Amino acid sequence: MKDRGLRTFVTVLAGLAVIYFGTAGRSPEEGRGLSGGLVVLALLAALLVWHLTRPGDKTVK
Repeated sequence: MKDRGLRTFVTVLAGLAVIYFGTAGRSPEEGRGLSGGLVVLALLAALLVWHLTRPGDKTVK
């Protein structure tokens, strides 16, 4: 991706998706709060998306 704004948007969206699906799958007895592990997992997902969407350095000669 060449557009940094779109890259940032997709990265944040990936982190929020991990948080959403991580809290939506809990039973009512466990509560709706965020655990530290879930936050770390969301950060790792966002970093992975940021890394995978970096622009390539492929110049054509």
